[in-house]
Amino acid sequence: MIELTDTDSAEIAAEFVRARTRAGSPAMGMVMTLVVVVDEDDAPDAMDAARKASHEHPARILGVIRGDGRGAARVDAQVGIGQGWTGEAALIRLKGEVVRHAESVVLPLLLPDSPVVVWWPTDHPSDPAADPLGRLGQRRITDSAFVSRGKVRALQAQCQSYAPGNTDLAWTRITPWRALLAAALDQHPVKVKAIRVAAERISPSADLLLAWLSDRLRVPAERVTSQGPGITEVCLETADGDITITRPDGRLATFTSPSRPDRPVALKRRAIPELLAEELRWSDEDDIYAATAKRLLALEAAS
Repeated sequence: MIELTDTDSAEIAAEFVRARTRAGSPAMGMVMTLVVVVDEDDAPDAMDAARKASHEHPARILGVIRGDGRGAARVDAQVGIGQGWTGEAALIRLKGEVVRHAESVVLPLLLPDSPVVVWWPTDHPSDPAADPLGRLGQRRITDSAFVSRGKVRALQAQCQSYAPGNTDLAWTRITPWRALLAAALDQHPVKVKAIRVAAERISPSADLLLAWLSDRLRVPAERVTSQGPGITEVCLETADGDITITRPDGRLATFTSPSRPDRPVALKRRAIPELLAEELRWSDEDDIYAATAKRLLALEAAS
């Protein structure tokens, strides 16, 4: 990684070209720009997760750290390729007046004619689509489970400000649960009378899973507290007996259904790079997430 001090967007772009030339790769097959908006303390982990996700989605990755907004404007950057990156990477530190205009630094560095994804690994704006950096992206990814405070309020804010292209990794985490539950009802096409989701007290993913089931099945839904980790059980009550998926250890689940023996099911909690890679596969609106966000707000209003 090459250090650039007191630089600008033009010099960062020129360094990308020089880095490709030094590596003997004047052209690289990058498919998108991923903008990672993060603070200094969380930047190493966030950039490492982006690097791992880039193995599936070669990208120009722009880490943006907003520093102290006081004083003269200054832009410092670390730029390079290789070292496990399948595309290009720049970690850009902003200070002074430019902190309030981060989009002016990022815009000239976006790959032309390719999708832009903006990811906030920890704290994020209450309305990502209205954020100056968020407006640059076709997709905007937040993570209500990793905000510094107020996870429940953060998820509610994301649902209230939902716009096409928004998603949250709390939603991505329940993809395997949704697949298992859909398969369970395919195997047992019976009417569900009630839903119960057990999870640790604060779990945005559990709230979204309950809202999704409620939106799909339109039956009474109950959220109960367990010791975790994460979601530990989902129960669908039917006239024939309960359909239950239980995962007490965060790794292996037990699938129980009427008149059939219990079955073990792999249901490991997934790491951030895998979740991020899943979200980077999609460029269109997630209609199911949109409906679930609306249903979650309705459940909160009724409680």
